[in-house]
Amino acid sequence: MPRGDKSKYTDRQKRKAQHIEEGYEQRGVPEKEAERRAWATVNKEEGGGNKSGSGRGVPDTKVSSRKGGRLGGRVSARRPAAARSRSAKGRGDAQMPSDLTADFFLQNNPMQRHELPAPRGGRAS
Repeated sequence: MPRGDKSKYTDRQKRKAQHIEEGYEQRGVPEKEAERRAWATVNKEEGGGNKSGSGRGVPDTKVSSRKGGRLGGRVSARRPAAARSRSAKGRGDAQMPSDLTADFFLQNNPMQRHELPAPRGGRAS
C-alpha cells in the first residue's frame, strides 16, 4: 500500500476530511496544505483508518473539533456587536479584531490585562 493511500478510511472519515479541507480553503490556506491538515485532524481524532479489523480501532476523540469551537467562540465574543450582526456582514466599515487596541479590550471585555493577547511585535506591558 503506497504512502498516502486512503483505502483504509471509511466513507465517513473521507467526508469529514473533505469538510475540514473546505473550511481551511475558505480561510485562504493553499489546497495541498489544507488537505494535509484535514487528514492530520482525522488521524488525530480517530486514530487513522477504521475500515478493517476487529472492533474497528479505538473510540474517537473530539479534541480538535472542541478546540476549534472554543477558539472561534472566543474570537467572535471579542468583536463589537456591529461586526457580529448578520446585517454587518460584507460591510467594510465594521471594526474587526485586528483593528482593535488593548484599550478597547480593557473597556469592553471582562478579561484582565494579564489575560490579553500580546501585541504584535512585542510583549504586553
